[in-house]
Amino acid sequence: MAYTDIDDPSAYFQTTLYTGNGQAGHAITNSGNSDLAPNWVWIKQRNGTGTHRITDSVRGVQDELIANDNIAEDTNGGGLSAFGSDGFTLGDSGAYNGNNNTYVSWNWKAGTSFSNDASATSVGTIDSAGSVSTDAGFSIISYTGTGSVGTIAHGLGVVPSMYILKRRAGGTENWPIYHQSVGNTHALYLNTTDAIYDYAGFTNDTSPTSSVFTVGGDNDQANPDGSTMIAYCFAEKQGYSKFGSYIGNNNADGPFVYTGFKPAFFMLKRTNGTEDWVIYDNKRDSINKAERILRPNANTAETASFFADILSNGFKLRMASEAKVNGSGDSYIYMAFAEQPFVTSTGVPATAR
Repeated sequence: MAYTDIDDPSAYFQTTLYTGNGQAGHAITNSGNSDLAPNWVWIKQRNGTGTHRITDSVRGVQDELIANDNIAEDTNGGGLSAFGSDGFTLGDSGAYNGNNNTYVSWNWKAGTSFSNDASATSVGTIDSAGSVSTDAGFSIISYTGTGSVGTIAHGLGVVPSMYILKRRAGGTENWPIYHQSVGNTHALYLNTTDAIYDYAGFTNDTSPTSSVFTVGGDNDQANPDGSTMIAYCFAEKQGYSKFGSYIGNNNADGPFVYTGFKPAFFMLKRTNGTEDWVIYDNKRDSINKAERILRPNANTAETASFFADILSNGFKLRMASEAKVNGSGDSYIYMAFAEQPFVTSTGVPATAR
């Protein structure tokens, strides 16, 4: 039996729900078993059409990107004002803290400063810097594009299973995603409903290694000459994170997806058709069936319609006639993070839901 290296996933990922009060200085505390000082915070209004706001400690606490749009980075003085030891503090922006509005925040920890001078280390060809956790398999990497095929150190020490890129300034570009189940010749966009597409300019048809990922030349979405970029990189960690695929069956007794842990968060996307991305989490749905979903590619409010069970060792789709999550013979990819591992590092089974 395989054991996890992370007995308490809440040390690295937590979903937190809160209600806005419209006042600057509103402190939001993550309430997992461990304090979590977040380095990446993704916030969405649940009861309205607020956009998906993404901030991180590498770019700066007030520098926001919009997951459901291709617009460049902006500075929002009323958004996040501070990252804390166990959460974050909000300003008075309605996108983050509208009075009586309900919100969800998804919080990841990296935490260790990272810097790579490519010419000095001979690792990669483009300098990179950021924040990394090799324990959690997560890094936030900043680099400046060159317009020529290049390689960028990600700091994980193992091969990434998935990474998300975004051009920060100098243009309005989509969010290209590499996922190991799709492979290095294709990509997806976080901000669109598009199916996978053949896009050599993104990765130069080259898989990431344990030290670097590759970006194509003359590519405005992955490697624009002189423009700053951000990369969110993930490696699978047993009992904590999983990046895989499944085939739908268009049945209420849908596919079971084994992750090796009880999911706290999972995000799905149909790859062979134009459907929304879909996010479930264990805080908006604390009992089965899980049904409250948000769409990363859209600013729509939370809806309750796409049924799934969150289980002690994975998730099971319970929705027929819904191509977003379980179309007959359709292909899907997912990323998932744990609430608790199925088996602890001592071999003790975790409590089933």
